[in-house]
Amino acid sequence: MDRIVASRRVSRRIRLGNLFVGGGAPITVQSMTNTATADVEATVRQIKRLEDAGCEIVRVAVVDRKAARAITRIKAAIGIPLVADIHFDYRLALAAAEAGADGLRINPGNIGGATKVARVVDCARSHGLPIRIGVNAGSLDKDLLERYGGATAEAMVESALRQVAMLESLGFDQVKISLKASDVGRTVKAYRLLAGRTDCPLHLGVTEAGGLLPGTVKSALGIGMLLAEGIGDTLRVSLTRDPVEEVRVGFEILRALGIRRCGPEIISCPTCGRCEIDLFGLLEKIEKGLLTCRAPIKVAVMGCVVNGPGEAREADVGVAGGRGLGILFAKGRMLGKVAEENLVSALLQEVDRWVEQYQVKPDRGENGQSTERNFTRKK
Repeated sequence: MDRIVASRRVSRRIRLGNLFVGGGAPITVQSMTNTATADVEATVRQIKRLEDAGCEIVRVAVVDRKAARAITRIKAAIGIPLVADIHFDYRLALAAAEAGADGLRINPGNIGGATKVARVVDCARSHGLPIRIGVNAGSLDKDLLERYGGATAEAMVESALRQVAMLESLGFDQVKISLKASDVGRTVKAYRLLAGRTDCPLHLGVTEAGGLLPGTVKSALGIGMLLAEGIGDTLRVSLTRDPVEEVRVGFEILRALGIRRCGPEIISCPTCGRCEIDLFGLLEKIEKGLLTCRAPIKVAVMGCVVNGPGEAREADVGVAGGRGLGILFAKGRMLGKVAEENLVSALLQEVDRWVEQYQVKPDRGENGQSTERNFTRKK
């Protein structure tokens, strides 16, 4: 792929559990659970599904002491770093850190004043935890709203820098920042303004982006533009949807920009009057079957004889449909004709063989850190 991404912005490196963020580490994809955190079983089930989809960092809401205590059991059952999301009560941040959280997400402006922020910072330092300062357009300080005439990008940046200065005055530098608005314009402008004024790692996202279609479009535009400019160290796609979809969209953004290759790249035709198989149903089943595959394999699912054979030959594994059947290809070789009802199972079996034969290595960041864990499709 031709390079379309600018050189990566240089940021300080922070440690989050078993991962690094910033400082040349791979750009990671994260999500947030929507279960009640105190419901350990439900939360662990959802995180396991997120892990299977490739999620690399997970955030949970800590709304009370019961949720904070649940972190101990949740952490024992999962394999990715867990960030505790705290608002309003600094004591919940202390409890989450004691319970085993790998990082804290706070807004120092609503945590209760300088003394309480200092307590959180001291606790984070003693446990070796980073802090993410999360600035949202919907919750800015009143003095900034008055000075800038609303929740502008400039107001968001000043809020972030004010909060970073508060933490750094306490001798704490394990900080990353997010600046999120619900529209692309303000979000992109805010990150652009901030990027040159601090070396803190930046967590990207367009907040409250909406359902699957509008949320995907807004996130792809906002996050994608920033990544293409070399801005960003980790990201979350915010969707009013199953959080597994957030992870899928996040990796597709990275893949489209040529930044990382994790999981299958599926190409398929939009269909036309020449299509004589149920390509929509076929594609949906194949996507579901490859959901937990981490190997960077190119899969073509084509519906007719015009472009189908050519695209399928160029893919690692592909099918080109005809009337009630399809031709299966692997690495440019035609393997044979397969009845339509058997196409899904035949293609998935060929993917398994391809992964086993070629043993694709994980993508790595500039510091050699691998973020991939699993390269075979879960059967």
